[in-house]
Amino acid sequence: MVIEINKNIDNYKESVVMGLTARQLIYSILSVVTGGGIVLLLYRHIGLTASTYIAIPVVAPIALTGFYSYNGMTFVEMVKRKLHFAFGNQTLTYISTEGETAIQQLRQAEEVTGKQGNDTDKKSNRGQNDFQKAKKKMLWMLGGVVLLIIAFVGFAVWFKYGR
Repeated sequence: MVIEINKNIDNYKESVVMGLTARQLIYSILSVVTGGGIVLLLYRHIGLTASTYIAIPVVAPIALTGFYSYNGMTFVEMVKRKLHFAFGNQTLTYISTEGETAIQQLRQAEEVTGKQGNDTDKKSNRGQNDFQKAKKKMLWMLGGVVLLIIAFVGFAVWFKYGR
């Protein structure tokens, strides 16, 4: 009798139906029901194509929740981490454990040799500035996507009723 076992037991997933795991099956049914409901509710008012385009941004995160995995994290865990890193991080500050006399001696030695002692301060400020710029850019992009979706829905309604 031969029983085959995966070489990497950690990657083993038990399939429930059609090769899907229970999580994938539940979220795929949920996404189909949600997308179908949106299309059925909106197609009379704005048409089949426009209602499908409105349903896609709603259905995609639901489907990703069931199927997407990155470094062992689900889609929801990954989004929570990205949001935490984008908005929840606190600025790290360095507090010297050296005495004031040691710092003064270091500054005197730097003045004698002609080196600038503020290189580390400039680097940390530059890193904070880069982070703030990236954060601001991400917020602008997020706002632009939201405005684009609102404009698309408005256009679909205008196209259906305004002409």
